[in-house]
Amino acid sequence: MQNKNVILMIEDEQPIRRFLKPYLESHDFRVLEAATAVEGLALASSHKPDIILLDLGLPDMDGLAVLRRLREWTFVPVIILTARGEDREKVQGLDAGADDYLAKPFDVEELMARVRVALRHLARLKQGGEEAVFETPDFKVDLSARRVTARGKEIHLTPNEYDLLALLIRNVGKVVTQKQALQEIRGPNSLEQGASLRLYIHQLRHKIEARPARPKYILTEQGVGYRLKYVEEPKASSPKSDVS
Repeated sequence: MQNKNVILMIEDEQPIRRFLKPYLESHDFRVLEAATAVEGLALASSHKPDIILLDLGLPDMDGLAVLRRLREWTFVPVIILTARGEDREKVQGLDAGADDYLAKPFDVEELMARVRVALRHLARLKQGGEEAVFETPDFKVDLSARRVTARGKEIHLTPNEYDLLALLIRNVGKVVTQKQALQEIRGPNSLEQGASLRLYIHQLRHKIEARPARPKYILTEQGVGYRLKYVEEPKASSPKSDVS
C-alpha cells in the first residue's frame, strides 16, 4: 500500500484544526497537529512532513520566525494560513520562503487546490529537475530551446519577457512576488519598480493569452505579485465550507 502524504498543521486555533483534520484525512492525507511554534518545529524535524500549513499568529513565536527557522534546514512546501490581511505581510511570508498563502476565512476546496500544487512542486524537487516543455491549451514553452508558441504560431518574446515567463513556469501555481520577479529579470541589485514589471506582464498577456483583458493564465495577486495558474487547478466554489 502506498504511503500517505503527511501534512503538518501548525495552528493554535483548535476549531480550525478540528475541522481540517478529518477533511484532509478524507483526502488520504496523514495529519499531524501542533498548537505552538515549538511543538510544530519539533514535529517538522522528527516526522519530515510533505507539506506544512503554518498559521502566522502563534502564541509563542511569530509565524514568519518559524518559517525562517524551517528554511534553515528544509525546503518542504509551506502554505501560510493567516488572518492578517495586509499585503505587506503576505509578501514578507513569500519572500521568507513560503510557497503560498491563504487568508482566513478560506475555502477548503481552494486549500486542497493549493496543496495539490505544492505536492507537484515537491515531486519535481525529488526528481531533481523540471520538465523541458510546459504546455497549455493556448500556448507551449520549450524551456530547453527557449521557444514559445501560442495557438500554433511561434511568437517572439524579449529576453525580459521570456525570463519572467520562465520564472512563472518554474513556480506554476505559486505566487511570485514583485521583488522576486524583478530580481530574476534585472538581478539582485535592480532599482526597477513595479511599473516596469506591470509593463512586462501586460506585454506577455498580449502575446500568449487568448483574451489579454481577461487573462486565464497569468493572474494578478493584488498588492503581492503574480501567479501562473495551473491549467488543471479547480476553481474554489463552495462557500459553505469556508474556514475562519
